[in-house]
Amino acid sequence: MTHSISLSKTETSNTARSLMVAGILALSVAVSGCASKRLSTGSVNSKPVDQMSQTELKSAADAWEKRYKANPADKKTGLNFATALRMTGRNEQALAVMKYLAIRHSTDEEVLAAYGKALAGAGQLKKALTVIQRAQTPDTPDWRLHSAAGAIYDQLGNPKQARIEYRKALDLKPNEPSVISNLGMSYLLTGDMRGAETHLRQAIALPGADSQVRQNLALVIGLQGRFAEAETVAAGELSPQQASENIAFLRQMLSEQNSWTELKDKKVKPAG
Repeated sequence: MTHSISLSKTETSNTARSLMVAGILALSVAVSGCASKRLSTGSVNSKPVDQMSQTELKSAADAWEKRYKANPADKKTGLNFATALRMTGRNEQALAVMKYLAIRHSTDEEVLAAYGKALAGAGQLKKALTVIQRAQTPDTPDWRLHSAAGAIYDQLGNPKQARIEYRKALDLKPNEPSVISNLGMSYLLTGDMRGAETHLRQAIALPGADSQVRQNLALVIGLQGRFAEAETVAAGELSPQQASENIAFLRQMLSEQNSWTELKDKKVKPAG
């Protein structure tokens, strides 16, 4: 029999929002706080960043830092260095890198988008939204920017506008798993666990769904108290080291928010 934990919408929403602010939605693969698809990815060894362990991410950040110091104005170097910094939790440093890069590349849409994400990661949500909207061009709209804007609206407590942005993104890029994942997390923030899980299961079944989508689904399942299932989902398509790090990180952050213990102490009842 499948069991779940009975939580009020307020309890679930508050827990989800506190965890989102803590930056764990993407667990080991994103520290933007909004689970958005990264606009700039890469590493010095060409391994996708969403497949790296925290140890590998730290090594990548160190390597990109050396390149950045040699040429801080280089776009590719700056973008990758900032990405690595955000993914290891160094949001303020990532913002400093992107602020400098945005000054040097003030009309570059990719740079502006990454700058907006760095602002969001540092908690400067309204400024981040302004920068991302400035990067968007009405004649050639970018679905990634709509998705990023949606994630920021969600953090600002405006799920209605957030979902408008996600729908615009999906109009431009149908069946994009990262956008559907963001949409699922939007439902989580409003306490709709069923809607969140439905969208995340839809996202994970689509081609191109990455580890970030899987970890978001694991989080939603875990918040419902189905811990064993959450750990199984989190471990899928990851190395044993990555899976172990993800679960340890999830438990640690939930514990720090007093959420994991509170969830376990809730009365368990069959899912209806």
